[in-house]
Amino acid sequence: MTTVARQKTRKSGDKPSGTRAARRAEGRVKNRAPGESRNIGWLYVLPALAVYGAFLLWPLVRGIQFSFYNWDGLGSATWAGFSNYTSTWTDPALRGSFGHLLILVVFYSILPCVIAFVLVAALSRTKIRGMTFFRTVLFLPQVIAMVAVAVAWQWVYSADGPVNTTLGWLHDIGLPDWRHGWLGDFTFALPAVGLVGTWVEIGLALVLFMAGVQKIPRELYEAARIDGAGAIREFFAVTLPGLRRELAVALTLTTTMSIRNFDLIYMATGGGPGNATKVPAYEVYNRTFNTGEVGLGCAIGITMAVLLFAATAGIGRLVEGKGA
Repeated sequence: MTTVARQKTRKSGDKPSGTRAARRAEGRVKNRAPGESRNIGWLYVLPALAVYGAFLLWPLVRGIQFSFYNWDGLGSATWAGFSNYTSTWTDPALRGSFGHLLILVVFYSILPCVIAFVLVAALSRTKIRGMTFFRTVLFLPQVIAMVAVAVAWQWVYSADGPVNTTLGWLHDIGLPDWRHGWLGDFTFALPAVGLVGTWVEIGLALVLFMAGVQKIPRELYEAARIDGAGAIREFFAVTLPGLRRELAVALTLTTTMSIRNFDLIYMATGGGPGNATKVPAYEVYNRTFNTGEVGLGCAIGITMAVLLFAATAGIGRLVEGKGA
């Protein structure tokens, strides 16, 4: 009879009773108020929110406050209003640093994405052995400290470094002498630093695009080739539309890197020669700690944050809007 009763219970859809601990836990869940589970969830994220607020939000608030004062970091502060913000555009040195930033965005963001797209378009039509190895090598600069990168490229650009040595060999066979003191030249210092950024960021863009290509259906490539599409048409018709989200991520990350670029400039050129390689991130440090203009340094930092938010929102609307 007991066996028959158990079978009837299972046929009727009733779940067999669990252990005593499971029944107690089920009872606690049933007796819990609807909003109680959400409150417990906040307890889990509270430590992270406390750290985030103490080390990011509070300094941001204080930075906004200091940006409205003239203060050297030691004495008393005087009210400055919006004069620190207007100085970011009226001061020729600061205005020039924002111009340098636009040039670095080309080297740090646009150029790496273009090169990565060319490589991805070529790889989508051919298969290369050892792709994992090449992908790792190209991504390696992302995990190297920028201080080490700056020191290494100082040697690359030095008078007896690989660049000038190679150009010396070309000069020996009859070509013009293109050797320079690259990081000490007013004309070439900023592009030289920008090429370092291109070398660093191209691996990130390539890895993102390679991951995105793998989710594009191969039938689309086969259909394009059956229709007689060449490499360029195949890229614009299949590869580029399929990678618009990865493009948005790559542009956002690389643009953020270019705006926050400080350690490479500080170690490689120190903002020189003259003001040739000074960028806003370097000016935040320079004005705050070297010239004692804490309020102006905070104003530059807040302006950079606004530009970063605007660039991120603009990239999202531009890339995602075209794909909609």
